[in-house]
Amino acid sequence: MTDLETNPPEGDQEQPPAAIRSYVAIGDSLTEGLDDLASDGRYRGFADRLAEHLSALAPGFRYANLAVRGRRMRHIFGEQLEQTLSFGPDLVTVHAGGNDVLRPNTDLDALAAEFETGVRRLRDAGIRVVILSGHDTGWIPVLRVYRGRIAVFSMHLRAVAERTASDIVDLWSMGALNDPRAWSVDRLHFNAEGHRIVAARIAELLDAPMGPRETWMRPWETPPERLPRILRRRENWRWARQHLVPWLSRRALGRSSGDGRDPKRPQLIELSTAPGPAEPNGVGPTAAERDRGAPADGGAAGYEPANGRAVRQARSRGHRSGRG
Repeated sequence: MTDLETNPPEGDQEQPPAAIRSYVAIGDSLTEGLDDLASDGRYRGFADRLAEHLSALAPGFRYANLAVRGRRMRHIFGEQLEQTLSFGPDLVTVHAGGNDVLRPNTDLDALAAEFETGVRRLRDAGIRVVILSGHDTGWIPVLRVYRGRIAVFSMHLRAVAERTASDIVDLWSMGALNDPRAWSVDRLHFNAEGHRIVAARIAELLDAPMGPRETWMRPWETPPERLPRILRRRENWRWARQHLVPWLSRRALGRSSGDGRDPKRPQLIELSTAPGPAEPNGVGPTAAERDRGAPADGGAAGYEPANGRAVRQARSRGHRSGRG
Protein backbone atom coordinates (compact mmCIF):
# COMPACT_ATOMS: atom_id res chain seq x y z
CA MET A 1 0.00 0.00 0.00
CA THR A 2 1.43 3.36 -1.00
CA ASP A 3 1.82 6.45 1.14
CA LEU A 4 -0.86 8.07 -1.01
CA GLU A 5 -3.35 5.43 0.09
CA THR A 6 -2.47 5.53 3.79
CA ASN A 7 -2.14 9.31 3.96
CA PRO A 8 -4.75 10.89 1.70
CA PRO A 9 -4.33 14.55 0.72
CA GLU A 10 -5.46 17.00 3.34
CA GLY A 11 -8.34 18.21 1.16
CA ASP A 12 -9.80 14.70 1.03
CA GLN A 13 -9.97 14.28 4.80
CA GLU A 14 -13.34 14.78 6.46
CA GLN A 15 -13.31 18.04 8.39
CA PRO A 16 -15.03 18.33 11.76
CA PRO A 17 -18.06 20.62 11.81
CA ALA A 18 -17.29 24.24 12.62
CA ALA A 19 -18.10 25.25 16.16
CA ILE A 20 -21.21 27.38 16.59
CA ARG A 21 -20.17 30.47 18.54
CA SER A 22 -23.10 32.75 17.76
CA TYR A 23 -26.80 32.15 17.20
CA VAL A 24 -29.77 34.34 16.26
CA ALA A 25 -33.38 33.14 16.51
CA ILE A 26 -36.01 34.87 14.35
CA GLY A 27 -39.73 34.25 14.19
CA ASP A 28 -42.97 34.73 16.07
CA SER A 29 -44.42 33.56 19.38
CA LEU A 30 -43.07 30.00 19.20
CA THR A 31 -39.51 31.30 18.90
CA GLU A 32 -40.15 33.99 21.51
CA GLY A 33 -40.93 31.14 23.87
CA LEU A 34 -44.65 31.24 24.68
CA ASP A 35 -45.73 29.37 26.89
CA ASP A 36 -42.53 28.24 28.59
CA LEU A 37 -42.18 30.43 31.67
CA ALA A 38 -38.87 30.56 33.51
CA SER A 39 -38.66 31.08 37.26
CA ASP A 40 -38.17 34.83 36.79
CA GLY A 41 -41.43 35.17 34.86
CA ARG A 42 -39.80 35.49 31.47
CA TYR A 43 -40.59 33.30 28.51
CA ARG A 44 -37.80 30.83 27.83
CA GLY A 45 -38.63 28.59 24.85
CA PHE A 46 -36.76 26.22 22.55
CA ALA A 47 -34.38 28.90 21.25
CA ASP A 48 -33.22 29.91 24.74
CA ARG A 49 -32.87 26.25 25.70
CA LEU A 50 -30.84 25.54 22.57
CA ALA A 51 -28.63 28.59 23.16
CA GLU A 52 -27.95 27.53 26.74
CA HIS A 53 -26.95 24.08 25.52
CA LEU A 54 -24.68 25.39 22.73
CA SER A 55 -23.05 27.91 25.07
CA ALA A 56 -21.64 25.04 27.14
CA LEU A 57 -19.72 23.91 24.05
CA ALA A 58 -18.28 27.30 23.03
CA PRO A 59 -16.78 29.81 25.48
CA GLY A 60 -17.96 33.36 24.80
CA PHE A 61 -21.05 32.08 22.97
CA ARG A 62 -23.30 34.93 21.80
CA TYR A 63 -27.06 34.83 21.32
CA ALA A 64 -29.89 37.09 20.16
CA ASN A 65 -33.61 36.34 19.98
CA LEU A 66 -35.45 38.79 17.71
CA ALA A 67 -38.77 36.93 17.67
CA VAL A 68 -41.96 38.68 18.74
CA ARG A 69 -45.41 37.12 19.10
CA GLY A 70 -47.80 37.86 16.26
CA ARG A 71 -45.12 38.75 13.74
CA ARG A 72 -45.88 37.90 10.13
CA MET A 73 -43.58 36.97 7.27
CA ARG A 74 -43.01 40.58 6.22
CA HIS A 75 -41.71 41.38 9.71
CA ILE A 76 -39.56 38.29 10.14
CA PHE A 77 -37.94 38.60 6.72
CA GLY A 78 -37.98 42.35 7.05
CA GLU A 79 -36.56 44.05 10.14
CA GLN A 80 -35.60 40.77 11.83
CA LEU A 81 -33.69 39.61 8.76
CA GLU A 82 -31.87 42.91 8.32
CA GLN A 83 -30.81 42.93 11.95
CA THR A 84 -29.61 39.33 11.68
CA LEU A 85 -27.53 40.05 8.60
CA SER A 86 -25.86 42.94 10.40
CA PHE A 87 -24.87 40.54 13.20
CA GLY A 88 -23.43 37.87 10.89
CA PRO A 89 -23.99 34.90 13.26
CA ASP A 90 -22.88 31.32 12.70
CA LEU A 91 -26.41 29.94 13.08
CA VAL A 92 -29.98 31.15 12.53
CA THR A 93 -33.20 29.30 13.30
CA VAL A 94 -36.32 30.54 11.59
CA HIS A 95 -39.96 29.72 12.21
CA ALA A 96 -42.08 31.99 10.05
CA GLY A 97 -45.40 32.02 8.25
CA GLY A 98 -47.71 30.62 10.92
CA ASN A 99 -49.55 33.88 11.44
CA ASP A 100 -49.91 34.24 7.65
CA VAL A 101 -51.03 30.69 6.90
CA LEU A 102 -53.89 31.02 9.39
CA ARG A 103 -55.31 33.86 7.30
CA PRO A 104 -57.42 32.11 4.64
CA ASN A 105 -56.74 34.70 1.92
CA THR A 106 -52.95 34.33 2.08
CA ASP A 107 -51.38 33.02 -1.15
CA LEU A 108 -49.22 30.14 0.09
CA ASP A 109 -47.11 30.01 -3.07
CA ALA A 110 -46.25 33.70 -2.79
CA LEU A 111 -45.61 33.29 0.93
CA ALA A 112 -43.16 30.44 0.27
CA ALA A 113 -41.36 32.51 -2.35
CA GLU A 114 -40.93 35.32 0.17
CA PHE A 115 -39.60 32.79 2.69
CA GLU A 116 -37.10 31.42 0.17
CA THR A 117 -35.84 34.89 -0.73
CA GLY A 118 -35.11 35.57 2.94
CA VAL A 119 -33.38 32.23 3.50
CA ARG A 120 -31.22 32.72 0.39
CA ARG A 121 -30.00 36.04 1.76
CA LEU A 122 -28.95 34.31 4.96
CA ARG A 123 -27.24 31.47 3.09
CA ASP A 124 -25.49 33.90 0.72
CA ALA A 125 -24.04 35.55 3.83
CA GLY A 126 -22.49 32.22 4.84
CA ILE A 127 -24.92 31.62 7.72
CA ARG A 128 -26.11 28.14 8.62
CA VAL A 129 -29.91 28.09 8.63
CA VAL A 130 -32.27 25.70 10.40
CA ILE A 131 -35.86 25.98 9.21
CA LEU A 132 -38.75 24.82 11.39
CA SER A 133 -41.77 23.58 9.46
CA GLY A 134 -45.40 23.74 10.53
CA HIS A 135 -46.87 21.21 12.96
CA ASP A 136 -49.88 18.96 12.53
CA THR A 137 -53.13 20.39 13.95
CA GLY A 138 -55.23 17.37 13.01
CA TRP A 139 -55.71 16.36 16.66
CA ILE A 140 -57.03 19.79 17.71
CA PRO A 141 -60.77 20.52 17.38
CA VAL A 142 -61.52 23.63 15.26
CA LEU A 143 -57.84 24.17 14.41
CA ARG A 144 -57.83 21.01 12.30
CA VAL A 145 -59.56 23.07 9.59
CA TYR A 146 -56.16 24.67 8.91
CA ARG A 147 -54.42 21.32 8.58
CA GLY A 148 -54.36 21.27 4.78
CA ARG A 149 -52.91 24.78 4.49
CA ILE A 150 -50.23 24.04 7.07
CA ALA A 151 -49.32 20.82 5.23
CA VAL A 152 -48.98 22.60 1.88
CA PHE A 153 -46.81 25.34 3.35
CA SER A 154 -44.66 22.80 5.19
CA MET A 155 -43.99 20.99 1.91
CA HIS A 156 -42.95 24.33 0.44
CA LEU A 157 -40.48 24.71 3.31
CA ARG A 158 -38.98 21.29 2.67
CA ALA A 159 -38.41 22.33 -0.94
CA VAL A 160 -36.87 25.62 0.17
CA ALA A 161 -34.51 23.77 2.48
CA GLU A 162 -33.39 21.49 -0.35
CA ARG A 163 -32.90 24.30 -2.86
CA THR A 164 -30.95 26.49 -0.44
CA ALA A 165 -28.92 23.71 1.22
CA SER A 166 -30.47 24.59 4.57
CA ASP A 167 -31.32 22.26 7.44
CA ILE A 168 -34.94 21.65 8.37
CA VAL A 169 -36.66 20.31 11.46
CA ASP A 170 -39.95 18.81 10.32
CA LEU A 171 -42.27 19.49 13.25
CA TRP A 172 -45.10 17.74 11.37
CA SER A 173 -43.26 14.41 11.48
CA MET A 174 -42.46 14.56 15.20
CA GLY A 175 -44.96 12.27 16.88
CA ALA A 176 -44.24 13.70 20.33
CA LEU A 177 -45.71 17.03 19.18
CA ASN A 178 -49.03 15.31 18.44
CA ASP A 179 -49.31 14.64 22.16
CA PRO A 180 -51.37 17.23 24.10
CA ARG A 181 -48.82 17.09 26.90
CA ALA A 182 -46.45 19.09 24.68
CA TRP A 183 -48.91 21.99 24.36
CA SER A 184 -50.28 24.77 26.51
CA VAL A 185 -54.00 25.03 27.10
CA ASP A 186 -54.41 27.57 24.29
CA ARG A 187 -53.48 24.80 21.81
CA LEU A 188 -51.34 27.27 19.85
CA HIS A 189 -48.08 27.28 21.81
CA PHE A 190 -45.73 24.67 23.20
CA ASN A 191 -45.51 24.32 26.95
CA ALA A 192 -42.15 23.77 28.66
CA GLU A 193 -42.08 20.11 27.64
CA GLY A 194 -42.86 20.94 24.00
CA HIS A 195 -40.09 23.53 23.84
CA ARG A 196 -37.68 21.03 25.41
CA ILE A 197 -38.55 18.47 22.73
CA VAL A 198 -37.97 20.92 19.88
CA ALA A 199 -34.68 22.16 21.34
CA ALA A 200 -33.43 18.58 21.67
CA ARG A 201 -34.35 17.80 18.07
CA ILE A 202 -32.49 20.85 16.73
CA ALA A 203 -29.47 20.06 18.91
CA GLU A 204 -29.27 16.56 17.48
CA LEU A 205 -29.47 17.97 13.96
CA LEU A 206 -26.51 20.20 14.83
CA ASP A 207 -24.49 17.16 16.04
CA ALA A 208 -24.68 18.47 19.59
CA PRO A 209 -27.31 16.17 21.15
CA MET A 210 -28.86 17.00 24.51
CA GLY A 211 -29.24 13.34 25.35
CA PRO A 212 -30.53 10.12 23.79
CA ARG A 213 -33.00 10.28 20.88
CA GLU A 214 -35.77 9.32 23.27
CA THR A 215 -35.47 12.85 24.69
CA TRP A 216 -37.46 14.13 21.72
CA MET A 217 -38.84 10.95 20.14
CA ARG A 218 -40.48 9.33 23.18
CA PRO A 219 -40.46 11.80 26.09
CA TRP A 220 -43.31 10.02 27.93
CA GLU A 221 -43.55 6.42 29.00
CA THR A 222 -47.36 6.33 28.95
CA PRO A 223 -49.98 7.54 26.46
CA PRO A 224 -52.09 10.59 27.32
CA GLU A 225 -55.24 9.90 29.27
CA ARG A 226 -58.42 10.67 27.35
CA LEU A 227 -61.23 12.38 29.24
CA PRO A 228 -64.86 11.26 28.94
CA ARG A 229 -66.76 12.89 26.07
CA ILE A 230 -68.79 15.22 28.26
CA LEU A 231 -65.64 16.60 29.88
CA ARG A 232 -63.96 17.00 26.50
CA ARG A 233 -66.97 18.96 25.29
CA ARG A 234 -66.79 21.27 28.28
CA GLU A 235 -63.08 21.76 27.75
CA ASN A 236 -63.67 22.61 24.09
CA TRP A 237 -66.29 25.22 24.97
CA ARG A 238 -64.03 26.70 27.61
CA TRP A 239 -61.14 26.84 25.16
CA ALA A 240 -63.27 28.53 22.51
CA ARG A 241 -64.49 31.15 24.95
CA GLN A 242 -61.11 31.91 26.52
CA HIS A 243 -58.79 31.55 23.53
CA LEU A 244 -60.48 31.19 20.15
CA VAL A 245 -62.90 34.12 20.40
CA PRO A 246 -60.27 36.66 21.55
CA TRP A 247 -57.90 35.38 18.83
CA LEU A 248 -60.55 35.87 16.12
CA SER A 249 -61.52 39.26 17.55
CA ARG A 250 -57.95 40.55 17.30
CA ARG A 251 -57.78 39.55 13.66
CA ALA A 252 -61.12 41.16 12.88
CA LEU A 253 -59.82 44.41 14.40
CA GLY A 254 -56.43 44.14 12.71
CA ARG A 255 -54.61 43.86 16.02
CA SER A 256 -51.78 41.62 17.18
CA SER A 257 -50.72 40.34 20.58
CA GLY A 258 -47.24 41.59 19.68
CA ASP A 259 -48.24 45.21 19.17
CA GLY A 260 -45.94 47.47 21.18
CA ARG A 261 -43.53 44.67 22.11
CA ASP A 262 -39.81 44.54 21.47
CA PRO A 263 -37.59 41.43 21.12
CA LYS A 264 -36.45 39.96 24.39
CA ARG A 265 -32.77 39.74 23.32
CA PRO A 266 -32.33 42.38 20.60
CA GLN A 267 -28.51 42.35 20.62
CA LEU A 268 -26.07 39.56 19.79
CA ILE A 269 -24.26 39.40 23.13
CA GLU A 270 -22.82 36.75 25.39
CA LEU A 271 -25.53 34.53 26.75
CA SER A 272 -24.56 35.26 30.35
CA THR A 273 -25.47 38.93 29.79
CA ALA A 274 -28.95 39.77 31.05
CA PRO A 275 -31.35 40.83 28.25
CA GLY A 276 -32.85 43.70 30.27
CA PRO A 277 -36.29 44.28 31.83
CA ALA A 278 -39.22 42.31 30.50
CA GLU A 279 -41.77 45.08 30.83
CA PRO A 280 -43.35 47.08 29.34
CA ASN A 281 -42.43 45.75 25.89
CA GLY A 282 -40.39 42.67 26.59
CA VAL A 283 -40.67 39.03 27.35
CA GLY A 284 -43.11 38.06 30.02
CA PRO A 285 -46.89 38.39 30.26
CA THR A 286 -48.30 41.75 31.18
CA ALA A 287 -50.05 42.29 34.50
CA ALA A 288 -53.40 42.12 32.74
CA GLU A 289 -52.45 38.79 31.19
CA ARG A 290 -51.46 37.43 34.58
CA ASP A 291 -54.76 38.59 36.06
CA ARG A 292 -56.72 36.83 33.32
CA GLY A 293 -54.67 33.64 33.65
CA ALA A 294 -52.73 31.94 30.79
CA PRO A 295 -51.39 28.50 29.83
CA ALA A 296 -47.96 27.79 31.24
CA ASP A 297 -47.87 24.19 32.30
CA GLY A 298 -49.28 22.30 29.39
CA GLY A 299 -51.96 19.95 28.27
CA ALA A 300 -54.83 20.51 25.87
CA ALA A 301 -58.57 20.26 26.08
CA GLY A 302 -59.92 16.73 26.07
CA TYR A 303 -56.75 15.10 27.34
CA GLU A 304 -54.61 15.01 30.43
CA PRO A 305 -51.70 12.98 31.77
CA ALA A 306 -51.99 10.29 34.39
CA ASN A 307 -51.68 12.87 37.16
CA GLY A 308 -54.84 14.52 35.86
CA ARG A 309 -55.89 16.19 39.10
CA ALA A 310 -52.54 17.95 39.46
CA VAL A 311 -52.74 19.15 35.87
CA ARG A 312 -56.28 20.47 36.33
CA GLN A 313 -55.20 22.33 39.43
CA ALA A 314 -52.19 23.73 37.59
CA ARG A 315 -54.41 24.86 34.74
CA SER A 316 -56.68 26.71 37.13
CA ARG A 317 -53.63 28.57 38.45
CA GLY A 318 -52.12 29.14 35.03
CA HIS A 319 -51.89 32.18 32.84
CA ARG A 320 -53.22 32.77 29.34
CA SER A 321 -51.89 34.48 26.24
CA GLY A 322 -52.77 34.33 22.56
CA ARG A 323 -50.71 33.95 19.44
CA GLY A 324 -50.80 36.38 16.57
